[in-house]
Amino acid sequence: MSAPEDTQETFISHLIELRSRLLRSIVAVIITLACLFPFAKQIYAVLAAPLLKALPAGSTMIATDVTGTFFVPLKLTLMVAFLVALPYVLYQMWAFVAPGLYQHEKRLAVPVIISSVFFFAVGMAFAYYIVFPVAFGFFAGYTPAGVHMMTDIDKYLSFVLTMFIAFGLTFEVPVVVVVLVRLGVVDLAKLRSIRGYVIVGAFVVGAIFTPPDVLSQVMLAVPLWLLYELGLIAARFVAPAKDEAGRTGESEPVK
Repeated sequence: MSAPEDTQETFISHLIELRSRLLRSIVAVIITLACLFPFAKQIYAVLAAPLLKALPAGSTMIATDVTGTFFVPLKLTLMVAFLVALPYVLYQMWAFVAPGLYQHEKRLAVPVIISSVFFFAVGMAFAYYIVFPVAFGFFAGYTPAGVHMMTDIDKYLSFVLTMFIAFGLTFEVPVVVVVLVRLGVVDLAKLRSIRGYVIVGAFVVGAIFTPPDVLSQVMLAVPLWLLYELGLIAARFVAPAKDEAGRTGESEPVK
């Protein structure tokens, strides 16, 4: 009769531990935010640099909201604080989940988490250093005569974050491909056979998540396709051996 009580106590203890680790993560983000807040203006200046370089001399950004000059840099600094504290947050998540995982799941989870963070950061850097200068230069070059291109800082932040998320998720494609193959969800040969659909889908994704110019769309679609190919190459080294055995041994008659 004590089993239900033990189950309830275990569930409550898990909730308490989850609350503790969430609080630690939130405190870490808040402390990081407090340390970075004095540099909020400089952080936003770094984010705005690609656009300001593309604008004609004398052009600036504007704030159409009275509180925008305070809250927009604050929102950006909060996001940067979360990224800085992300390793600690991921550690707290890992410490909570790890006791319930099997050994082979632990061996897979750690590389997946590390590679996911790495590829997402690479995707953001690709957008900032490669895509933004090209896209902003393209738009600035098509500004009609007599029109001054002055973007609102809040709208610019929303646009940049959308692009960061789009390119960050795009660069996660190799990780997704490797995980699917490693877990046996999808066969490697099947992923190779749908390569044509992936290429078409890459350009559709580029058309949806990038500005309405062909160059930006290509700069998202082509990396998406190449990263898919990279995932296929990496998946060859992690494909479970039982898949190969299954393909070669399926011809045995069932008695």
